[in-house]
Amino acid sequence: MFRPQIKILDCTVRDGGLINQWQFSDDFVRKVFIALSQSGVDYMEIGYKSSEKYFSRSENGAWKFCSEDDLKRIVGGFEKKLKLSAMADIGRIDHEDIPQKSASILDMIRIACYVKEIDKAISLAHYCMEKGYETTINIMAVSKVLEKDLDEALDDISKSDVPIIYLVDSFGAMYSEQIHFLAKKYFDALPGKELGIHTHNNQQLAFANTIEGIIAGINRLDATIYGMGRGAGNCPLELLLSFLKNPKFDIRPIIEIIQEIFILTKAKIEWGYHIPYMITGILNEHPRSGMKAMAAKKLPNLRQFYENLRDEIPID
Repeated sequence: MFRPQIKILDCTVRDGGLINQWQFSDDFVRKVFIALSQSGVDYMEIGYKSSEKYFSRSENGAWKFCSEDDLKRIVGGFEKKLKLSAMADIGRIDHEDIPQKSASILDMIRIACYVKEIDKAISLAHYCMEKGYETTINIMAVSKVLEKDLDEALDDISKSDVPIIYLVDSFGAMYSEQIHFLAKKYFDALPGKELGIHTHNNQQLAFANTIEGIIAGINRLDATIYGMGRGAGNCPLELLLSFLKNPKFDIRPIIEIIQEIFILTKAKIEWGYHIPYMITGILNEHPRSGMKAMAAKKLPNLRQFYENLRDEIPID
């Protein structure tokens, strides 16, 4: 499956930080940066761009904020062979916290929003573009959105200057038919814009659904090393690189860092396919209840967990 237009964004540190409050050591983040640089990956999403007005550094690691000092501490002294990205959530970042691109190591800022926030996302994206950044809009939880609301949001985006829009399966709830349906809808509504895809692995379909996105014409692909990410995790980078058959990608540094760091990390900080995450996925629900169940010392009665979530009974 070779298509030279395809670009890979690795969001291991950003999405993986959702399982440990971004408490990664500098050595961990630096080794990920080096491995990705050696592998030929196009972008590394190193974390979130968030305001310290809304979040505390006593509770969150450096990669919740991505300050320039933190970024320089990681990439300083190394040849920058890939571009660096950070994600900004609507309502969690102020304009004054975004420096001019000329004063930043970051190349891209991706704006994450819900459909109801699309006007704010477009405004922030335009602001970032004026500052000199590459910019995308990632519409979250689209599997829960009414079609008419999504159509209105896409129509608003079509009138904007934002060049890249991501199809996001936030809850790991989608199947191949939905990927193709939504990809066509996005392409039809957004002529001239690029599409990306970001998948979660609640039903062990993150890799497969990313492939379906490629087949549908999507050229911007998200993945993470060893599938590391919130809850069930994401499309594994090592699988995706091997599938693409592009000689610019080298899987060997990724295999090496998996053995050196990620297998041990997974034994301490668990992510990946588990029944609580499967249940939230098949019911198209946010994985927070599954994450709470996995964090407990003992799993709940899984049948009862499923029935409560299916019947919308609050889970204590």
